[in-house]
Amino acid sequence: MYRNYLTQYYDEIKQGKIIAGLELKTELKKLVDDLDNTKYRYETKEAYLRIDFMESLCLQNKKPFFNKPLQLLLWQKAFIEVCYSFKKYSEEQKRWIRRFQDIILLIARKNGKTTMMAADAHADLRIGDGGMDIVCASNDDKQASLLWNEVGGMRKRIDPKSKWTHQNQSQIENKSNGTKIFKMSSKTQNKDGRNIDKAYFDESHDAKDDEIAAACQKSMSVKDEPLFINLTTEGFVNDGYLDNKLIYARKVLNDEIDDDTFLPWLYTQDSEEEIWQDEQSWYKSNPSLGVIKKWSYLRNELAKSKVDKSTRMHTMCKDFNIKQNNAVAWLMYEDFNYPTEAFNLEDFRGAFCLGAVDLSATTDMCNAKILLMKPNDKTKYIYTHYWILEKKLTDSNDKSAGAEYQKWARDGLLTIHEGNEIDISKIADWFYQLYKDYNIKPYLVGYDQRFSKTFVDRMSDYSFQLEMILQGKVLSNAMKYVEADLKDQVINYNENEVDKWCLGNSAIEMDNLGNIMCIKVNNQASKRIDGAVTLIILYEVFRRYRSEFMQLVR
Repeated sequence: MYRNYLTQYYDEIKQGKIIAGLELKTELKKLVDDLDNTKYRYETKEAYLRIDFMESLCLQNKKPFFNKPLQLLLWQKAFIEVCYSFKKYSEEQKRWIRRFQDIILLIARKNGKTTMMAADAHADLRIGDGGMDIVCASNDDKQASLLWNEVGGMRKRIDPKSKWTHQNQSQIENKSNGTKIFKMSSKTQNKDGRNIDKAYFDESHDAKDDEIAAACQKSMSVKDEPLFINLTTEGFVNDGYLDNKLIYARKVLNDEIDDDTFLPWLYTQDSEEEIWQDEQSWYKSNPSLGVIKKWSYLRNELAKSKVDKSTRMHTMCKDFNIKQNNAVAWLMYEDFNYPTEAFNLEDFRGAFCLGAVDLSATTDMCNAKILLMKPNDKTKYIYTHYWILEKKLTDSNDKSAGAEYQKWARDGLLTIHEGNEIDISKIADWFYQLYKDYNIKPYLVGYDQRFSKTFVDRMSDYSFQLEMILQGKVLSNAMKYVEADLKDQVINYNENEVDKWCLGNSAIEMDNLGNIMCIKVNNQASKRIDGAVTLIILYEVFRRYRSEFMQLVR
């Protein structure tokens, strides 16, 4: 017979019945050791009452568990038990108080963390001490509302006529004991000056700084037993709030910092390699796998990850809690360095094309590209030209990054522009010259609004049609399309050396929704990516006007 859920959980991990990562095992061992430390008491009465309530009167909101009582897994029972059972003596208050005041639960998505914490808040609402102010916080309103709405749904299912509780747009309240639950996000005004007892910070990976966390913790500073629970997956914000919090958590875990009020509960993999080699290792970051999270889902995500880099990054981060570096290279060298049959514009005399430009007046290169196709041929033929200021020829940083501007100019790939500013109208003239020399007619040319006025005016003079395409997340699908076509080797860019350099300099920046954009590797200014950005803009034009353009090709 186990003493409690903590020792049962730890013993089953030691016996190999449950698979866990090194970080979690390290923390559990410390906690089990603390059971015999006279500095602490382990009183489970409150935790067991809470667990009983959660499994009896917290009816869930979402299919396939809709209207069913929560059935906590062993890891969830152990977590709840540890949060509320450890006590330490306070000399200031002259009594035993709850030990843990700051908790981080790092766990992969779709493992039931939000529902579990909603049930925990619902327990406070109905059977808590009363007079509590509880906040459901997150970086944006939508995420903060997920947890808050889950609590509201549980409230309504056992009190549908609002006899004992009440909910409006701003708060959920117990009429008899005065406990209130409200939400907070980065958009919430007057975050300070509140009197909070407990805060749930959901998906803190989105926060760039500690604005929300600091506001919550300052509001709890006068409380005898405050509780701040940070529940999150890994994210893509570099050097943000979560990164700093995890550094602190791991120092506490490894006894580099002595803070016995902080609880790091981390579901993490021991390596990325084990994910591909051993499916059983997936439990380390997904303790609810097979019950809440489906094996088939993870298998499908990993299958897609083998062929799509952005999917791989997103899967490693959100499903396995492996932090991804947004500055890593977008493409493998072999993805864009493959042999193609050289083509000549004479082969496309009289054809229609799609165009795109990436414009810069003083710093980066300017680039223009056209996309040509042949009937019954999937290949996209890309013809391109670059412009750069003369002063960049002596830029040692660009040279050290691989730039060979003078050689590229001699090869006819690049035009060196005198003075301190590129004449953007010359790029419009390049499109007209193609029309004049080869009768190649732009069906539509995509451009970004920066530095574009002169270009737009001159293109209008030539009666060429334009479409503004803003850079950023709007190009996410186009960037994925380019990657797929490069890997399928259906892009023929005449093995242009400047294009090759730009593609090799390109990295991925990803947000938590899986949207990607093109940035410079390690944000190094000398690593120009103008050719890659132009190709992505060109593909966005192709995506939008594919049907019309293919009719012209045929």
